[in-house]
Amino acid sequence: MSNTATIRSMADIASIERAGLDAFLGAKAPFGLIRQSAERYPDRVALRYIKHVGKPDSDQVITYRELARRIAQAASLFRRLGVAPKDSVAILAPHVPSSQIALWAAQLAGRACPINPMLRPDHALALIKAAGAKVAVVLGKNDDINVWDAIVPALRESGLVTHILDIDADAPTEGSDGSLEKLLSEEAEFSNASDDPDAIAAFFHTGGTTGAPKLAIHTRRNEAFVARAAAAMYDFGPSDVVVNGFPLFHVAGAFVYGLSALASGATLLIPGRLGMRNRRFIETIWKNVEAYRVTAIGGVPTVISALNEIKVDADISSLRMMLTGGSPLPTELADAFEKAVNKPVRNILGMTECAGVVTIEPFHAPRTPGSTGLRLPFTEVAAFRSVAGDVDLAARCTANETGILALRGPNVGPGYSDQSRNPGTFEAGGWLVSGDLGHVDTEGRVFVTGRAKDVIIRGAHNIDPVIIEDALLQHPSVAMAAAVGQPDPYAGELPVAFVALKAGAEADEDELRAFVEPLVAEPAIHPKHVAILRELPLTPVGKIYKPALRALAAKRGIEEAFAKIRIAPSDYRLNVGEDGATIDIADPAIREAARKSLQGMPIRYTFTHKP
Repeated sequence: MSNTATIRSMADIASIERAGLDAFLGAKAPFGLIRQSAERYPDRVALRYIKHVGKPDSDQVITYRELARRIAQAASLFRRLGVAPKDSVAILAPHVPSSQIALWAAQLAGRACPINPMLRPDHALALIKAAGAKVAVVLGKNDDINVWDAIVPALRESGLVTHILDIDADAPTEGSDGSLEKLLSEEAEFSNASDDPDAIAAFFHTGGTTGAPKLAIHTRRNEAFVARAAAAMYDFGPSDVVVNGFPLFHVAGAFVYGLSALASGATLLIPGRLGMRNRRFIETIWKNVEAYRVTAIGGVPTVISALNEIKVDADISSLRMMLTGGSPLPTELADAFEKAVNKPVRNILGMTECAGVVTIEPFHAPRTPGSTGLRLPFTEVAAFRSVAGDVDLAARCTANETGILALRGPNVGPGYSDQSRNPGTFEAGGWLVSGDLGHVDTEGRVFVTGRAKDVIIRGAHNIDPVIIEDALLQHPSVAMAAAVGQPDPYAGELPVAFVALKAGAEADEDELRAFVEPLVAEPAIHPKHVAILRELPLTPVGKIYKPALRALAAKRGIEEAFAKIRIAPSDYRLNVGEDGATIDIADPAIREAARKSLQGMPIRYTFTHKP
C-alpha cells in the first residue's frame, strides 16, 4: 500500500539502513513531504473534517493541491505580520484543518509552538514567552469549546504577541486581528523558506500542565524522519484513510498519525473540534468506518476501552488496524479489541523529545503482548543499568535485562529551549534517556515494564504498578485502572489502586482486592486499597493523569497516619495537591504529634495555622 519502504522485521530495518538515510527520507522537512504528496496526488483528499457527524455533505474537504497552497500562503502571511526565521507562531487550537495549515506554515516562516488551548492562561503565556512567539493563532468563537474568552484577554494584556488571528470560528470573533481563513485568500505563496534540515522547526511543550515552561525543540529533520518511519511501520499509502483525533499540540497528532499519513498521500479524517471526545462520533464509530472507508484509527488505550463497549454494527472490512500509544497498553485491552472487532492493535513508545516515536509495532508483524515494537531505522534503543537512581550509559543491559531505556538517532531533538533542563534527559553521545523501565529482547523488540518515576517503593522492594493494573483490568467490571504509591511513614510507600467501572457494572473494594490477590504472586504487591472513582483523571489526550491520583493517595495516607494516633478530622484542615500538602492545626501539641506521625513519609508537607 505504501510509496516508501515497508518494515516487517529487523531484517527490513537493516536493508533500509544499507541504502542510507537520505534515500529513506526523500524530503528532509515537513512541508517538503506534503509538497511531494501534492505533486503525486494533487486531487486526492488530504484532510476531511467532520463538522456534523452523520451529515457528510457538511464535511470540509481539502485536497493535497489546496493544502500545499494554503500552507505556503499562510507562511507568507506570517512573514508579512513580522514573523522572522527565529520567531514563533503560537497555535492555541484543537485539531482542525486551519491548525494543520498554521502548524506547517509556521515552520516555513519561522517556528511553530502548538499549545494546549485548555491550559491556564498564565501557563500558556509563559510558554508563548519562552518560545518567542510574535503571532498567535487561536480557536475562534464556536459552540463546542470556549478558548477565545479564556486566553485572548490575557494575551492582549501581556503584549507578548503583535497579532492574534482566529480560526474555525462559527461567527465573526470580536477582538481578532483577522480570520486566518479569510486572510489567506489575499496572500501570494511563500517562496523564501530555508532548506536547512537542521533548523529549528518547532517547540512542543511537555512536562505536564504545572510548573515552569518546558519546551522540547524539534528540527525539521526530526519531524520528517519520524513521519517517514511511522509510515513505513504502518505501511501507509494513498489508499489509507486515517482517523486522527489527537490534538496537534501532541506529537502523536502532529507526526505519528498526522504527518506520516500526509507524507504517504493518505487522507486524514478529523472528527471535529472535540477529536476523540466527540461522543457522537465514538457512538457511531463503526458506521463512520463504513461511510468513510477508514483503514486506521489512532487513539490512546482509553479510546480502545471505549470502542470495546460499542457493538460492531456496520461493514468495517476497510479497517486495517487500531493504532495506540501514549500510555501502557494492557494486553487484556488489546485482546478484547481484537476479539470483538477482529482487527489488529499496534502499539508504540513515544516521547515529545524525539518528535513522538521511540519504537513502533509494525503492521505486518504479529503483536507481541507487552512489547512497544521495534526501533526505527537509523536509531539505537538500549536498556542501561542505574546507579543510585541515575542511568549509567556505560553499563548496557544484556538482552531481556531490565534497565532504564535510552535512545539516539535522527528522531532525537537538540534538547530543551532552557538548556539547564537537559541534564538527566539529553546526555553525552546523543543519548536521550526516556525514564522508562524496560528491556530489549533477542529479537530486537522493546518492552516497557514501568516508568522509573512511577515505581512504587515499599521499603526496599520496587513494585511495578503495571502488574497491579493488568490484574485489575482482567476483572469484568473494570474499565480503567491505575496504581500509585500511597505515602506511608513506615514502608515509605504502599501500593494502592484507583479504578473506573464499565457502564452499568458493579463491584466493591473488597471484591476487587480479592480478585487481584491470586493474580499477583507477591503479597507485597497486593494493593492496600482499591478506590472506585466515577472516572479517572485524564490528560487532554486521554492518558490517565497519575499526579492527580498520587495526590489522592497522599491525602489518604496522611489521614490514616493521623487516625492511628487518634487525631480527629475536626482537629485539622488538610489540603493536598500535586506539589505537596498543607496542614492547618491550631493546637501546638496536636501539631507536634502530627509532625512525628508523618516522619519518614515521602511527601512534601507544610504545617500552618490560620486562625
